Amino acid sequence: MKTDLLDLQKQRRSIYALGKNVDQSPEEIADFIKETIKQAPTPFNSQSTRAVILFNDYHKKLWDIVLNNLKPHLKSEDAVKATTEKINSFSNAFGTVLYFTDMDVVHDLENQFPAYADNFYDWSEQSQGNAQYAVWTGLAENGIGANLQHYNPLIDEDVTKEFGIPESWKLRSEMDFGSIESPAGDKDYMDDDKRFKLFK
Repeated sequence: MKTDLLDLQKQRRSIYALGKNVDQSPEEIADFIKETIKQAPTPFNSQSTRAVILFNDYHKKLWDIVLNNLKPHLKSEDAVKATTEKINSFSNAFGTVLYFTDMDVVHDLENQFPAYADNFYDWSEQSQGNAQYAVWTGLAENGIGANLQHYNPLIDEDVTKEFGIPESWKLRSEMDFGSIESPAGDKDYMDDDKRFKLFK
């Protein structure tokens, strides 16, 4: 079996030490992300995944929103300090992709195919996984690190207002990306016999 894909999968890691020293322009990266999401499979070709790609001050504003929404929930000075450092590390990256699901698409499919109505939201989440993993792996192939965060729904209202997000778009995750300033550590794997069964 060819291993090109496996090699890329091993290269794709959660990178938290990110910087702005990337070789590609924002336009090149945005075009790549858009095309990658377009090519990711979706059930019924529903194409329910939406993305907002942020650079420069827009990227920084996103992480300011995250921090401002987190602070009221922090109970100590130490928690504020630790959380601020964490969010600043995301802000230090080159950009962020916000991933959304267009719930109008999901509801339309529920109405069109009532026999499968209970499945369409779950399937839209699978579409999200396909798109996010494809972008993440593609960025890694181009020497760009990334990690995936989930501050939704805490930040949903402010994100919608700040970036003019349609009401039907439901925020699912935030992926910050940039130059790899420090690599990921070793990754542990559970035993195969606990994860897989083979019948032949």
